[in-house]
Amino acid sequence: MSAEESSAVGQACHAWHAWHALARDAVLEALEAREDGLSEDEAGRRLALYGPNRLPECQPTPLWRIGLRQFCSPLIYILLIAAVVSVVIGDVKDAGFIAAVLGINAVIGSYQEWRAEQSSHALRKLLRIRAAVVRDGEVREVPADAVVPGDVVWLESGNRVPADLRLLSAHGLEVDESLLTGESLPVAKDPEWCGDESATVGDQLNMGFAGAIVTRGRAKGVVVATASATHVGQLAMDVAVATGGKPPLLKRMERFTNAIAGGTLTLATLIGLLGVTLGNYDASEMFLFVVALAVSAIPEGLPVAMTVALSIATTRMARRGVIVRRLTAVEGLGSCTLIATDKTGTLTVNELTVREVRGADGGVFTVTGEGIAPIGEVLASGEAVAVGSEPGLERLARACVLCNEADLHPRDGGWVGRGDAVDVALLSFGHKLGWLREATLDRFPQVNEIPFEAEHQFAATVNRGESGLRVFVKGAPERVLAMCGGEIAGLEQEALEMAGRGLRVLALAEGGADVGAESGDAPAVPSGLSFLGFVGMLDPLRPGARDAVAACHESGVEITMVTGDHRVTALAIARDLGLADDEAQVVTGPELVGLESEALADRVRDVRVFARVAPRQKLEIVEAARRNGHFVTVTGDGVNDAPALRAANIGVAMGKSGTDVAREAADLVISDDNFSTIVAGVEEGRIAYDNIRKVIYLLVSTGAAELVLMGLAIANGMPLPLLPVQILWLNLVTNGIQDVALAFERGEGDVLRRRPRPPGESVFNRLMIERTVVAGLVMGVIGFSAFDWMLSRGWADADARNALLLMMVLFENFHIGNCRSETRSAFGISPLRSPILLVGAVAAFLIHLAVMHLPIMQGVLGTAPVSAETWMAVTLLALVIVPAMELHKWSWWRRRAQ
Repeated sequence: MSAEESSAVGQACHAWHAWHALARDAVLEALEAREDGLSEDEAGRRLALYGPNRLPECQPTPLWRIGLRQFCSPLIYILLIAAVVSVVIGDVKDAGFIAAVLGINAVIGSYQEWRAEQSSHALRKLLRIRAAVVRDGEVREVPADAVVPGDVVWLESGNRVPADLRLLSAHGLEVDESLLTGESLPVAKDPEWCGDESATVGDQLNMGFAGAIVTRGRAKGVVVATASATHVGQLAMDVAVATGGKPPLLKRMERFTNAIAGGTLTLATLIGLLGVTLGNYDASEMFLFVVALAVSAIPEGLPVAMTVALSIATTRMARRGVIVRRLTAVEGLGSCTLIATDKTGTLTVNELTVREVRGADGGVFTVTGEGIAPIGEVLASGEAVAVGSEPGLERLARACVLCNEADLHPRDGGWVGRGDAVDVALLSFGHKLGWLREATLDRFPQVNEIPFEAEHQFAATVNRGESGLRVFVKGAPERVLAMCGGEIAGLEQEALEMAGRGLRVLALAEGGADVGAESGDAPAVPSGLSFLGFVGMLDPLRPGARDAVAACHESGVEITMVTGDHRVTALAIARDLGLADDEAQVVTGPELVGLESEALADRVRDVRVFARVAPRQKLEIVEAARRNGHFVTVTGDGVNDAPALRAANIGVAMGKSGTDVAREAADLVISDDNFSTIVAGVEEGRIAYDNIRKVIYLLVSTGAAELVLMGLAIANGMPLPLLPVQILWLNLVTNGIQDVALAFERGEGDVLRRRPRPPGESVFNRLMIERTVVAGLVMGVIGFSAFDWMLSRGWADADARNALLLMMVLFENFHIGNCRSETRSAFGISPLRSPILLVGAVAAFLIHLAVMHLPIMQGVLGTAPVSAETWMAVTLLALVIVPAMELHKWSWWRRRAQ
């Protein structure tokens, strides 16, 4: 084939996506391929045309770019301007302080993000497998990234599909496509099936999709798409272009810092003009006042404290199984108002388990245990069934083990199953009643079989027993019952009732076999069998998932289940979780097709279970929820979840079972794959936000006190009460030590009993404003009054500033106790509960005590030792802040109680 012809094939492959709607010969003709494969030369030309069969990879963000990101904040811009102004007026000390805090913040933030980037970059290995392809008429094994459109690929049980294939032939083929569709059960494939162009991925029975796993059978298919042209690749591209919403912390801090910037600029300019025009201040002196005011208003320690608070929460989350990839996602998880979660592998274990058994005599048995591990009991009326006490049940269990192609073995303290998920579940059930496969086959060796075929809807084995040959059959209830004698109408109704509860139902039967069944020929379709019973299987909930959903509801977080599974299965799981009661509360993907954005938003507002949903529809559901005003967290593990994970405010992927694409799209990763861990993450996120609010309150209330102090001094024509370098000392060092220590506070114990904060609520809500005003006025007015009194008694300006600086440090030491809770009394919280905070407060005081006596620091800060009388006076004055804030907390409580 010429280069031009190869290009034409390439354009056809990328233009035509409905390969499932074409007949087999038409597919081969469109690809210019043959069933005996391509030549090596042609494969090489096509590889050059299409490129390697690999998903596009994103390189880790360089460290220098991560470092620059730490300076992209309005608050940082203000601090940089303040540093430049300080240099311009010759105050290098102030500029040095600001540069130090910006450097510390950048180092901490850069390290956290860089470590997360390096960890996540090692996760892309989805298509790094080998494939058996036909080249030059021979089957050869090549790396999957060398597969090209037109290649003929052989598949067998256990293989991962290397690219999107149109099946040419198959024998008993079943494929696990849960990573793409969310469907927990393997899909039986049929190369002869041909559907219309609108068929969803889960309904395309003549296709194999990249990344899916062959659970049973063999097949041959022709490659129709590779790399980014596959369904997996398209989802990866969706992830690349989807943009997630900003975490609520970023939104709130942006509003806060913009308000600080605007308020500082306006106030400083106004006071400067008033001082020059009305107060007759010298312009240069007034400029120094304005710089001091700006320094007072800006909480310089906030970037470091906020980064530390999020880093601490990151460490705490890691201990509880939540790995944080982006710092701001910590608080974002705590602020979510809706969690849109996948079902398979997230709420459920993605392992079929026998849950209910109905015997031929009408006996109903419940089976306990989770997943494939044969740990559990068989119960009748709530009582454990003793092994051997129920002959009918024993015959059923024996049939489950004999008519089976799977293996189940203990390994490394757990259990490993190989083969079809249904067969593994039946083996686990048999083990619980003492029927081990190896021992059972020793007693009843298999001599022939009828493998499962989708069109036959049953499988059978012929085994030699003590009384001769016996045939054991399992399959669809209607098919197996037709092989049995007697009245079956009532039995069919039982099977329908079990299926209506979301169970996958199999019927089992046995009977005698002719001597000829032992020959090498395929046995005849069995008939005249004895019905043994029904087995109902379900992909069970993960341990703790139900409690986790209930905890989310209690904390005001809504849960929406979005799955590619069938309506009945989704409803059964939703009932167990407490999300839905009847079919009217479940909406399927086809029902969403063609809905306008407003109609879709209405559905998303009212419905909590979405079934049979395509990956693009998951993305649309998340975007609709965001339009409804929700801060959305999406959890999932499959490739089909990745676009929604990226588009959500916060994406949470599963760490163990999750695909690489899903993990890379997420902000957080749950290491134990347990949905209940999300509740721990919500709790830690809320604690982190509480601590950030506490830090903000401490910094802004002390900054407000400094503003009141400076404003009153200017209004009364007095000297500067505190020099800019002294204000920076208060804000960056003494206060800075304490605000970082405050970030280590533990939760107050009620965070999961609160409603989520309204998405539009500012950091400065009414409570924060009231507390800031009260604290700022108390400290500012007392500080100004003391400074005025000292000057009126003839104290030198430097001595009065020294005593006032000591008083402000003591104010901060006492005020830290008020900041530990917004509503609880400081006297009700033991100082020993947070030893880091206690040590931080003591350290801040001792550091200031040291600079009062060290000559080198005395020259920088203008400090000096004070008398015992001065110590006593400033300590008593500083203590006033504690009862003042206690009165406000009492007042707030009384007003809220009314």
